Amino acid sequence: MTTTAQTTRTTTAFGALIGAGVLATVAASATTMAVAAVGRAAGVSLDVSGAPIPVTGFGVLTAVFASIGVLLAVLLSRFARRPRRAFVRTTVVLTVLSLVPDVLADAGTPTKALLMLTHLAAASIVIPAVARRLAA
Repeated sequence: MTTTAQTTRTTTAFGALIGAGVLATVAASATTMAVAAVGRAAGVSLDVSGAPIPVTGFGVLTAVFASIGVLLAVLLSRFARRPRRAFVRTTVVLTVLSLVPDVLADAGTPTKALLMLTHLAAASIVIPAVARRLAA
C-alpha cells in the first residue's frame, strides 16, 4: 500500500509540475509578444542584422525555451537531491547567459534593451511558477 500511495503522490506532483510549466509557458509567450508589440509601437526597431523579428517569433522562441526549462525541471525533480535549488540556480545562470547574444547583436541599443527585457520577462514568469512545484 505504501508503494501505491507513493506512486500516486509522485504522479500527482509530476502532473502539477507539467501543468504549471505549460501555463507559465503560455503566459511567458504572450508576455514576450506583448512586450515586443509595445516596443515596436513605441518606435523600437525589431530588426537584428537588418532582418525584422516578427512579434510572433518572440512567442514561439519563448515557448521553445520555456519548454526546455520545464523538461529540465522534470529531470531535476527526478535526479537532483534539492530540485528547486538546482532549478533556480541553473535557470538564473541560463537567463544571464541568454542576454549575451542580445548584447552582441547587430542592432541598436533600444532593440538590444527590448530583447533583453523579453528574456527577463519570460524568466520572471517561468522560473518562479515552475520552482514552486519542485521539492525544496
